[in-house]
Amino acid sequence: MDSFFEFAATRIIPALDAGLWTTILLIVPASLLGMAIGVTAGTARVYGPRPLIRVLDWYVAVFRGTPLVVQLYFWYFALPNVAVGDVRLVLPPMWAAIIGFALCSGAYQSEYIRGGLLSIKRGQLRAAQALGMTPLTTVTSVVLPQAFRRALPGCGNEIIYLIKYSSLASIITVNDLTGMGRSLAKSSFRNTEVFVVVGLYYLALVTVATFVLRAVEKKLEIPGFEGKKE
Repeated sequence: MDSFFEFAATRIIPALDAGLWTTILLIVPASLLGMAIGVTAGTARVYGPRPLIRVLDWYVAVFRGTPLVVQLYFWYFALPNVAVGDVRLVLPPMWAAIIGFALCSGAYQSEYIRGGLLSIKRGQLRAAQALGMTPLTTVTSVVLPQAFRRALPGCGNEIIYLIKYSSLASIITVNDLTGMGRSLAKSSFRNTEVFVVVGLYYLALVTVATFVLRAVEKKLEIPGFEGKKE
């Protein structure tokens, strides 16, 4: 039997490198779409009309209250059974995973954005309107940028969670890091070595994402308003 390092170099790393690219192609669009959904839904839940607020509250309740695994099963296995006329909605595994992750992440991120918006004093709204700004301009140009800065740490944590939760995509046949690792472990019967390296890959992804998110937070800081004054 090959040593751990020989097996990792010749079998594990080449297989996981292919899965890594699939994982990145899954995480990036799901994160961006989830953040867009979160900002839109969170803003609408604070400033939107009452019927829209109720619909979005139900959306958040459903996607925060049901397991992500169940949601993925729905998009990939159950949705094809829903027919619109003669058309059946069949999603490829990758798109089912992206949509599932984005909608779930967006529900959580909308809560962070909503909390950030509610933390902004109402006096700023009245002051902006006194200067002649429209309600839409006031929200998008004055309130939302401040709220986004305050919500960014929470939204960043949600992206970190998404990186780890992306391993669930393998249950709907996506050949990501976990899917490739599972296939290799079954064929080689060397589960410990394979999944130790899989864990290291995810740790590296989370470390890089944490560094990028901290850099973004630092870039968006306003001197004198962020952190404690010395």
